[in-house]
Amino acid sequence: WNALGLESVVLFTLAPTQGGTHLRMEHSGFRADQQTAYQGANYGWQKFLGGLERVLAGDMQ
Repeated sequence: WNALGLESVVLFTLAPTQGGTHLRMEHSGFRADQQTAYQGANYGWQKFLGGLERVLAGDMQ
């Protein structure tokens, strides 16, 4: 991931489960002086993954 002066790594891991698929997302590479970027990414990923969860559950609203 390379945006706004932040170079980091986003890793998505998919693993089969009995009921479907488990998705793990890890965003690493934030330096101590990038607290604002970390907080922004944390907020953004929560919104994105929450939306993805709703879509997968069939709730498109």
